[in-house]
Amino acid sequence: MSSPLPASEIETLTAFACRLADVAAEVTLKYFKSPISVTDKAAGAVFDPVTAADRGAEEAIRAVIESEYPDHAIFGEEFPRKVTDSRFEWILDPVDGTRAFISGLPTWGTLIALMYDGEPLIGVIDQPYIKERYLGWPGGASLNGAPIHTRACPNLDKATVSTTDPALFSAEERPLFDALLGKTQLVRYGLDCYAYAVLSAGHMDIVVEAGLKPYDMAALIPVVRGAGGVATDWDGREMGECPRGRLLAVGDPALYDAVREILG
Repeated sequence: MSSPLPASEIETLTAFACRLADVAAEVTLKYFKSPISVTDKAAGAVFDPVTAADRGAEEAIRAVIESEYPDHAIFGEEFPRKVTDSRFEWILDPVDGTRAFISGLPTWGTLIALMYDGEPLIGVIDQPYIKERYLGWPGGASLNGAPIHTRACPNLDKATVSTTDPALFSAEERPLFDALLGKTQLVRYGLDCYAYAVLSAGHMDIVVEAGLKPYDMAALIPVVRGAGGVATDWDGREMGECPRGRLLAVGDPALYDAVREILG
């Protein structure tokens, strides 16, 4: 993917996105593996937890954006969307994987994305407890500053696939995932955003999810693409056309058509 902006501006904005991740980490690490109260946003439906870490981290990120780029739009999970006339919009998930967070598992992450004209431009997947920061931008991706790349895996029967929880698929979606599962070598569950991070670093091959919101997806896409992978919905559409939140990430583009044929 070529950049619609000068390289110097991309560099400035990626540095700012990392600064936002630092600000969020100051909040989330105070709460992780400590007693914390949990509120169920779903109120009786599928358990959807939120904590002071989620809200506090998003407040901290928003405050820095408002200070440095007051004209930019902001769309976060925990607070109302700020709409402006800017071509830039920050999309925030302060704690992606709150279920893991409250269970003491370090597979949660802070997701920070910068959209430009509605397309994911820069993405950060930050796991501050184990000190791993994945960054993606047009044409590149890194882990803690070192370049990362997806791995070659031209055959499905050698692939590792992941999803957070197969119980989250609909009655229509579950058989499609099971069909994919039957053709792959290994499956890993419960990783939330971390699955996309390790795929980008060359350790897994396919991640399939459904029912995601924009703040669950936006930061993942630049990291996967920047590392050489493919990220679309199950039907091959770009993020802006993912009405059911069905995100598919494939590390080796040579696998993509075979996976799409099963899911489509």
